[in-house]
Amino acid sequence: MPEDSADPQYIPPPLPCPYLPDQIAQMHYEIKSALTSAEYLDYINEGWRRFGNALFHPVCPSCRACQPIRIVVEKFKPNRSQKRVIKQNKNKIKLVIGQPKIDAARHDLYMRHHAHHNQIRGWPKSTDLQAITSIREFISGPLAVEEWSYYLDEELVGICYVDSLPSGYSGMYFYHAPEHRQHSLGTWMCLSMIERAAELQLPYVYLGYYIKGCISMEYKNKFKPNQVLYAPDDWRDF
Repeated sequence: MPEDSADPQYIPPPLPCPYLPDQIAQMHYEIKSALTSAEYLDYINEGWRRFGNALFHPVCPSCRACQPIRIVVEKFKPNRSQKRVIKQNKNKIKLVIGQPKIDAARHDLYMRHHAHHNQIRGWPKSTDLQAITSIREFISGPLAVEEWSYYLDEELVGICYVDSLPSGYSGMYFYHAPEHRQHSLGTWMCLSMIERAAELQLPYVYLGYYIKGCISMEYKNKFKPNQVLYAPDDWRDF
C-alpha cells in the first residue's frame, strides 16, 4: 500500500471466485475513515479499488487474473461498434452529473438491471434491502462520489458512480435499463467518461479489473489503447 496505515485491515478466508468458477478468491481489505483523491490514486496505482469505505485488492492463492486496467484518453480511438453507439446515442441520451441519491427510480433501475443479469449471466438475485444497501455503500465513503445519470426522453435509463481523480475518472459501478439494451448503455457510459476526460484534458479513465474469461469484465479491453498494471506504478500497454 502507498504508506503505513493505522486503518483497520483484514483478509477473510478464501472463497469460490464469483468471476471465474474454477478459481478460489481472496481479498485484502482496508477500511478508510478519511481519504483524499490523490491518496486514492496512489492506491489505484498499486492495484487497489474501493467500495464505500473499504479499499480492496485481490490476494488470491493461485490466480492473478484480475488486472487493473485504464484507458489512455488522448490516444483512444473508438472501434466500429463504438462508433455506431456514439452515432446512435449522441444528442439522444442526456447526461446529468451531480450528487448521488437514493430514490424509487434508482432502486427500481438497480433491481431491473440485476434481474436481467441474473437471467442471462447467473448473477445472484438481489432483494430490495440488498439493492438499497448496495447503492448506499456505493455513494458513501471518504470521497465525494459523482453520480452520472443518463436520461432517454426524460426516462432514467442509467446510473454510473464515478470517482474524480487528479489524473482522470475512475468508474466505480454502473447499472442500466435492460429494456433499452439496443442503446448499448454500458458501452455508452464508458465512452462518455472518456469523452469528458478528453474535454478536461485528463489522461486516463480507470475501469477497475479486467478479467480474461469473465464476460462481465472482458468488455473493458474493447476500449483501446489501454494499459494494465503489472506491478506498483508499472502500467504497460496491453
